[in-house]
Amino acid sequence: MRSDDWYVTEDLDRFLGHAGGFLRSRPDLHTVALTVTESLRMRGLRAYGGDEPPVFGVMERDGQVRGAYFRTPPYRLNVTPLTADETDALAAHLVATGHPVPGIIGTRETTTAFVRSWQRHTGATSALRQRQRLYRLGTLMTPRPVPEGSARVAGEKDRDQLIRWYREFTQSVGETAAEEIESWADHRIAYGGVTLWEGLDGTPLSMCGVTPMVAGQVRIAPVYTPPHLRGRGYAGAVTVVVSRAAVRAGAEEVLLFTDMANNTSNVLYQRLGYRAVADFEVYDFQGGSGT
Repeated sequence: MRSDDWYVTEDLDRFLGHAGGFLRSRPDLHTVALTVTESLRMRGLRAYGGDEPPVFGVMERDGQVRGAYFRTPPYRLNVTPLTADETDALAAHLVATGHPVPGIIGTRETTTAFVRSWQRHTGATSALRQRQRLYRLGTLMTPRPVPEGSARVAGEKDRDQLIRWYREFTQSVGETAAEEIESWADHRIAYGGVTLWEGLDGTPLSMCGVTPMVAGQVRIAPVYTPPHLRGRGYAGAVTVVVSRAAVRAGAEEVLLFTDMANNTSNVLYQRLGYRAVADFEVYDFQGGSGT
């Protein structure tokens, strides 16, 4: 592989014109790239904040797109599945273009190979931040007993609640929000992208988000229940409602990511009918010439 098999652009339309069909060919493995680029297309290139525009990369060989990446600064590089040779060419390409790479997210095989190449090309050190598992909904199942209460789509009156819970969610997983929290809440409310489970008295108890449908897929995210309300079945109940609504709306694939260190969530989603697709890893880089 040659590094010049890769090219970089800040033009989203150009990127999607070249790589859109490739991304849609595996909507499960490319779910993040599909949903983020759709959000950027609909909301503008600064939808995720940051002082720099997003960057996009495409690998073409023999007239065919074989890989892609994107990065919304200041966040990590997100890469489609690649072979070891392709990741090495990617590392050389990124060094040549001078774009900083503070970290990477991708399938386990891809990140493992890229980390080795990035360290060799730049001298950077790496730290494994998180192991994730991608799940796809099979046959939806409702766990019993179903808790008291009901689900409803969040609206304008819930804006402050969503902002508070999304902030708590990002803090609980040790991350910063990938976009301004207020903007996230407004966007989700606009398309009905968060459902609340509320008690009989109308008190919100849990929330489940879902991304807009792109290429026949949606992704469940985020799911959050305040610590003092966990273990009562609220998260499972609201996730079932959102999953069922996605299927009824025509989603061919309903996906979600879990933290592999969180056994509770992994067991829960399998009980709901979600089945593993692939393992992903998140790495951070420090030092060297490429961060």
